Amino acid sequence: MSVLKITRSEWEVLKIKLSRKYNHLTEDDLVYTPGEEEALVTSLAKRLRRDKEYITFTLAKELSNLDSNRV
Repeated sequence: MSVLKITRSEWEVLKIKLSRKYNHLTEDDLVYTPGEEEALVTSLAKRLRRDKEYITFTLAKELSNLDSNRV
């Protein structure tokens, strides 16, 4: 699995996009500490009932276009 690197500023934008796309996610679900990308992917995979590859793909896709308002 490729390892994502997410900065705090990127996470602030990404967190908003994820909460809009998956409106059942809580603030606790979206807690992230820089350097803990694997824990984030694992947690989101469990909460969204998806595999880690799907979560990694989704995060990477959103990271590649943070300026877009689209989810």
